[in-house]
Amino acid sequence: MNILIALIPALGWGLNPLLLSKIGGKPVNQTLGTGMGALVVGLIVQLMFQPSVTTNVFLLSAVSGACWVMGQIGQYTAYAKMGVSTTMPISTGLQLIGTSVIGVLMFGEWSGMVAKLVGFAAIILMIIGVAMTAVTDSSESRAGLMSGLTVLVPTTIGYWAYSALPKAVSASSLSIFFPQMVGIFIGAILYVLLSGHASAFKDQTSWLNISAGAVFGVSALAYIFSAKANGVATAYVITQLSVVISTLGGMLVLGEAKSHREFRLTLIGLGLIVVGSIMTAFL
Repeated sequence: MNILIALIPALGWGLNPLLLSKIGGKPVNQTLGTGMGALVVGLIVQLMFQPSVTTNVFLLSAVSGACWVMGQIGQYTAYAKMGVSTTMPISTGLQLIGTSVIGVLMFGEWSGMVAKLVGFAAIILMIIGVAMTAVTDSSESRAGLMSGLTVLVPTTIGYWAYSALPKAVSASSLSIFFPQMVGIFIGAILYVLLSGHASAFKDQTSWLNISAGAVFGVSALAYIFSAKANGVATAYVITQLSVVISTLGGMLVLGEAKSHREFRLTLIGLGLIVVGSIMTAFL
């Protein structure tokens, strides 16, 4: 049963990009729908478990949720420019590398020389893996890749902040969950309004994408219970299956074409990213 719980976030986060792409809409529709869906799940969880939340925890967690929106906007934009199967391994690799470095520099993780050597070896593996998944043979794909990276790379800072900020407070994962979902909702609303796309509130695709937000929220909640039941390291490692699911799904379900060489390098790159993440999880 514990392993089944651990598979929920892996499946949810892996299938979510495919669901978003199938539903369609612009990044603003996908962001708004995700924010609304996440808020619904957050409200249900808060009413069910009623965890105690201090003002400080609420504000910091809400800011982390809003930062997640920044990262997600970049990811949604990159889907349209270079496809899910290229975006997801690069995005995942950048997230893993950044959060690992922040953990070491700001929170004193990987204590000891051996842990640091293994950790930075893992980061090198992930960098190589990301580079391999980004290889493309056609000039058209190369142009899309460069266009996507100009958005994806800087906005990944949002994901780093989303992961790092909750570590600055002493609170349970359930206490942090609802404020983060509120922050995601507020961040999505602000993005819609500040980008001048208020019409997104009327678009059908925005409302259909609520399902994607709900999938994200349920997956995030399942990860909390998985970490408690299986331990953080095991739960984290299993969630890395999500990048394999989304990348292969982009090619097989969404029909994103890759040459034989690109496909082979993508599989090798995925393997290196997963191996690197496993190495960091057990440090």
